[in-house]
Amino acid sequence: MAKFGAVSRRFLRKPNETMRLIISVTIGALFGYFIGISFPSVSITKLHLPSSRISYVEDKSSGLSTQALLNHAWENVKNKMKKNETKTSVDSKKIYVPTNPRGAESLPPGIIASESDLYLRRLWGNPTEDLPVKPKYLVTFTVGYAQKKNIDAAVKKFSQNFTILLFHYDGITSEWDEFEWSKRAIHVSAKKQTKWWYAKRFLHPDIVAPYDYVFIWDEDLGLEHFDPEEYIRLVRKHGLEISQPGLEPNRGLTWQMTKRLGDREVHKETKEKPGWCSDPHLPPCASFVEIMATVFSRDAWRCVWHMIQNDLVHGWGLDFALRKCVDPAHEKIGVVDSQWIVHQVVPSLGGQGESTNGKAPWQGVRERCRKEWGMFQNRLSDAERNYFASRLYSPPNSTAKGGV
Repeated sequence: MAKFGAVSRRFLRKPNETMRLIISVTIGALFGYFIGISFPSVSITKLHLPSSRISYVEDKSSGLSTQALLNHAWENVKNKMKKNETKTSVDSKKIYVPTNPRGAESLPPGIIASESDLYLRRLWGNPTEDLPVKPKYLVTFTVGYAQKKNIDAAVKKFSQNFTILLFHYDGITSEWDEFEWSKRAIHVSAKKQTKWWYAKRFLHPDIVAPYDYVFIWDEDLGLEHFDPEEYIRLVRKHGLEISQPGLEPNRGLTWQMTKRLGDREVHKETKEKPGWCSDPHLPPCASFVEIMATVFSRDAWRCVWHMIQNDLVHGWGLDFALRKCVDPAHEKIGVVDSQWIVHQVVPSLGGQGESTNGKAPWQGVRERCRKEWGMFQNRLSDAERNYFASRLYSPPNSTAKGGV
């Protein structure tokens, strides 16, 4: 009877052990599952669980327990986490600043020089001592050597507050060294190009940023009655962002707006021929200056530079669009009457053309000027129409009925 009792107890113990093992395996599986979803980057193949350790269920004498297996798995997880932390630490030492200028995101912001200038510097000494005077204004002339006397007289009007920049369309540069001022001027040479071609390529707003005002002038201007410093004073006084000196009424006058008025310092509007101005605040009656002797503030030039087309070199039509860059344009664009100039109307640029189809060189140049004017107007109107259409309403002054 005792023997039977012992057998029955041994028989009853086995189901209990089996149940205990099943529970242990189930807990281990669940624990492994939760580890897997918590750390998806941990590969199960990297846990390295030998088959001998999995067989502990069948071989109780192996000495392994569920706890030992779980400890081993947890150690692998911790090692993986440590490696990830190390990688993150290394990545955090790399520089990436999305607010930096495009292409410079990998640089520390403190080293970035996003703007430049046209100041000439020495090849020796301390850089901080290079510039005894920092010019505040920039004046550019697009020149040929044939106009050297006129340019010599014009440049001598500008003090050391002005950086002098000559764009040479005839390729002649070193000959200008006969003038003392030429040694402090900057010379850029490219044959048969216009001032707007030069301006688009060499007067980027970030290059001319140190200058309060930028003069972009032709070579055939008489400056006998012009004082640059006084001109700047009047521009500031009257709040002009885009301006030009008044023109002597008897020569080189195309538009009434640019005609010098002898009884005032500045004017910002005029009367033109009947039907020429749809609005008294629009060109050519207001918000208008010509492109022969234009002066831009730093902010206005930043806008105008972006509007200059890369392939349209004569600039025709640009003067009617300058108003897009200041607001209100009829108050910030004007003519300085008390500082006036003479347009000598020297057709030097026309001589840089080539004779085609029996036409004189100047005729081909003039035809291209008119063609560019139409192309620019079409591009501008198309760009404005597309912009407003994308916002589902009609542009200002549109003749369309009921919106887009």
